[in-house]
Amino acid sequence: MKRNSVAVALLSLALALPTIAAVPSAAPAPPKQDEEAKYQYLKDAANAVVGIQVKALANARSAATLGVDRAGSGVVIDKDGLVLTIGYLILEADQVDVVTSEGRAVPAMVAAYDHATGFGLLRPLVPIEVKPIKLGTSGRVEPTFRMLVAGAGGAESLSVATVVSRRKFAGYWEYFLEDAIFTSPPRPDFGGAALIDRHGELVGIGSLFVMDAETPGERLPGNMFIPIDHLKPVLSELLATGKQKGARRPWLGINSMEEDGRIKVLRVTQESPAELAGIEAGDIILSLSGSHVKTLDDFYKRLWSAGAPGVEVTLKVLHGSDVKDVKVRSMDRMEHIRKKPTI
Repeated sequence: MKRNSVAVALLSLALALPTIAAVPSAAPAPPKQDEEAKYQYLKDAANAVVGIQVKALANARSAATLGVDRAGSGVVIDKDGLVLTIGYLILEADQVDVVTSEGRAVPAMVAAYDHATGFGLLRPLVPIEVKPIKLGTSGRVEPTFRMLVAGAGGAESLSVATVVSRRKFAGYWEYFLEDAIFTSPPRPDFGGAALIDRHGELVGIGSLFVMDAETPGERLPGNMFIPIDHLKPVLSELLATGKQKGARRPWLGINSMEEDGRIKVLRVTQESPAELAGIEAGDIILSLSGSHVKTLDDFYKRLWSAGAPGVEVTLKVLHGSDVKDVKVRSMDRMEHIRKKPTI
């Protein structure tokens, strides 16, 4: 089967699935032409996905976990070539290239990074002449809906995935979403991939591979997508300032997980407030400023509500067989990130 025929078959499958037929949309019905033309609006959406190639700063603090050379996808979302991607790809970037579906590579600058949502924005330095995708409404996306997933490579990169859950997600790196989108089967090229609905609209950006996409603790490999509705209220602010005020909140530099109803420290970021305070991998966090914490989302919410970055919090920590109170002076996450020197 030719590659174009494969792409058309996937588009046809995505439109034919009855589980998403009830989703309202003002999008016009595809014209009754040949198969290639019939689904052109979906292929256009896939062609809005571009490749992202990043070389991080040589002294990037994130290099220990993300590496220096990074690659993923992004999605063109306006007529001027603005690219939406997953933020960790461009964190502490030194050089960034955007690669179109035709293989054309152009340099780009980081326009914004938002730790709160996880989104990143890039601005190509020369026109890339890619038709932008329309932003959809992720609030309409529900479990059992079939979606298209696209990475760099245009319509040939398309695959069909099922939304298996919509739920809270707490990341070990002091990150939380109320309504993440989880799909299966997983894509290996999930970073910055586009989640596209049957109307050719963008409803999510790929973030992670997970082993429990449907139910926490139960094995079903899949991907986590950040809902596009989180971008809309902050897009103007991100473009104007490179960040959003809502992302400025206390940060400790603790990577942790839930274990037996307790918060276990997996790793402490170098030169972070937690490291300076003496928190170590293996420590168990029992409470924050007198409030018992058992889940990551409870831990994060209590931390973020403690005050502005710089506020001091007290962690009750089980270290081996000893319980001790540790005072930690928080900071703004963005102040810890290394910046590319300006001329």
